[in-house]
Amino acid sequence: MKIHLQQVLKQRGQGAQRYSLAIEHLLLEPGARVALVGPSGCGKSTLLDLLALVLAPDTAETFDLQPASTATDIAGLWRQGRQSQLAQLRSQHLGYVLQTGGLLGFLDVRSNIALPRQLLGMPDNGQVLRLAQALDVQEQLDKYPAQLSIGQRQRVSCARALAHGPRLLLADEPTAALDPLNAERVMQLLLNQAEATGATCIVATHDEALAQHAGLSILRMSCQRDADGGVSAHLERAA
Repeated sequence: MKIHLQQVLKQRGQGAQRYSLAIEHLLLEPGARVALVGPSGCGKSTLLDLLALVLAPDTAETFDLQPASTATDIAGLWRQGRQSQLAQLRSQHLGYVLQTGGLLGFLDVRSNIALPRQLLGMPDNGQVLRLAQALDVQEQLDKYPAQLSIGQRQRVSCARALAHGPRLLLADEPTAALDPLNAERVMQLLLNQAEATGATCIVATHDEALAQHAGLSILRMSCQRDADGGVSAHLERAA
């Protein structure tokens, strides 16, 4: 999926409680693999939520996603209140690995992974089992999230995000709760599966060394305290 953002602004609160994120320019070609790095509170999750179409920009000169041959004007869809079309884009083309995993506790692992496909009416073509094997959770398919380790839950979350073949894979600190060995393993498994499907991949992480070792291009984010006490965050150019 191709991504093009120009002069995008998202702001919350006022005065000392104000937080704003400014994205002057972001252009990613299909299949790009990048890491958002920066200190906590600098806007990594906010940017992911914007790209995941769960958070509307306040202003945007350009906010285009191109899952196929034609770009979609995301800012225009938000302005027009086209929630159903935004939801369709999310379900068909996006996969999102949440920082907390986001698994449904009342579903077993197999059903959690299969959920995106079921919601789209996609048949069981063996993809759930293939992803479970690739991410080394095939022995956990009949268990529930509460019965899994943190690392296993994160791998299941990665499998679920990939199950329907998304064109854009977003991951918010997918390895933050893991020890270094498991962090590297989960990151590589996630990226290998994204590469196999040709998905554009954006990973938010505080671990720049891990991102570089995984071969990700670096997008830096920074923030500053302004005179009114609020915080302004910015996406910088790729390293």
